[in-house]
Amino acid sequence: MSLFLLLKVAHILGATVLLGTGIGIAFFMLMAHRTGDARVIAHTAGVVVIADTLFTATAVVIQPLTGAAMMSMTGQSLREGWVAASLALYVLTGAFWLPVVWMQLKMRNLARAAVASDTPLPRAYHRLWRLWFAFGFPAFASVVAIVWLMTAQPSF
Repeated sequence: MSLFLLLKVAHILGATVLLGTGIGIAFFMLMAHRTGDARVIAHTAGVVVIADTLFTATAVVIQPLTGAAMMSMTGQSLREGWVAASLALYVLTGAFWLPVVWMQLKMRNLARAAVASDTPLPRAYHRLWRLWFAFGFPAFASVVAIVWLMTAQPSF
């Protein structure tokens, strides 16, 4: 297998992990939230934080490294429209994803505290939930758009 093909496979796997963990985390957090059970939410948010750390963060690092290496090998430029758009969307995704990670940690901690004190989930949890949910849409849409740009490589 050539180095280019290895990089391309790693890049595609990274994109797949970003999409997959994004969808998976959103699904499991939504299902946990819908129970209203602080124990379920605390456990699920704890697992989500681990998944984001292990999988999403790793893919976030791999994507630009493999992309830059492939661009170098093919002579592509950052000035190409689809590349520049992909990078802009990548930054946009990060601008939404980083606060989401912080929110997940806070929601987990608030749910754990509610379990420990045997009290309902506080207003702060519900406020964070709404923000977390809202931040997911532009982040996910940006990742989908990046995958389209990488696949179609439109000239504009």
